[in-house]
Amino acid sequence: MDTSLGQVIKATVTDENDQYFFAQVDGLTYEINKSELEKPLKLGGLVTGFAYTNDQHRLQITKNVPDVQKDQYAWGTVVTSRHDLGTFVNIGLPNKDLVVSLDDLPTMTELWPKTGDKLLLSIKEDNKDRLWGKLAQQDIIQAVSRQAKLGAGIKKGDQIKATVYRNKLVGTLVLTEDYQLGFIHPSQRENEPRLGEVVTARVLGVNDRGTVNLSLKPLAYKLMDDDAQFLLIQLQRKADHFLPFNDKSDPEAIKAQFGFSKSQFKRALGRLYKERLITQVEGGIELTAEGQKD
Repeated sequence: MDTSLGQVIKATVTDENDQYFFAQVDGLTYEINKSELEKPLKLGGLVTGFAYTNDQHRLQITKNVPDVQKDQYAWGTVVTSRHDLGTFVNIGLPNKDLVVSLDDLPTMTELWPKTGDKLLLSIKEDNKDRLWGKLAQQDIIQAVSRQAKLGAGIKKGDQIKATVYRNKLVGTLVLTEDYQLGFIHPSQRENEPRLGEVVTARVLGVNDRGTVNLSLKPLAYKLMDDDAQFLLIQLQRKADHFLPFNDKSDPEAIKAQFGFSKSQFKRALGRLYKERLITQVEGGIELTAEGQKD
């Protein structure tokens, strides 16, 4: 196994042709593309760069050292996927994409990353000197993350971006732009986001472990018809969140107050009750704690 692959090495320059310089270390010869050099290398001198096997299966050293290396994790951008192999990730090499094996991807292919998605990964080498992408596991995610705290730059209702790093039956695990751990319960999404997808989510709160609870669902009022939205806004604008109206109220009084019929009013009430945003109290209706959040 060539243990120099996937990391920065120093090699001795031994030869050149029109396109490449050649350098050796431990009996192996690497090519260095002249097009990426600011000035020529000297025969017999040392060259420092990142060692890898290029897309032509030849050993190469590049001066364009990627952030992703062996035992060094960084973000890569998904280029494409092949169902018989895995997902190809651009880590910044001139002529090589790193493959994350299908064995390391979700069982359901619809949850595989798509072009433009982001993966946090390092490099691993197999016994045939092939380099593969190694996805960051929970211990790495924990090491690079930081605890969230409400009021410290984050509050309920905030819209934040986060990247999916693991799909589990209990929910979706994400890492926010500020490297805070996030969790999306299945009840807080319409569809399960795929691995590597960058989502925009709403903050529901922060648990006692410093993980941000997130939702991909729109606010309840955005799902309602105009009448229900209007009634909800009226309640939210009241200091006591109370209105002296219910489904027994006089139609004319309803019309004068809200501008719509009693049947419209009752439908709006029904929708707000269903969403658990209001409750009926003596003499009228008032917002629940959930209704006050929205």
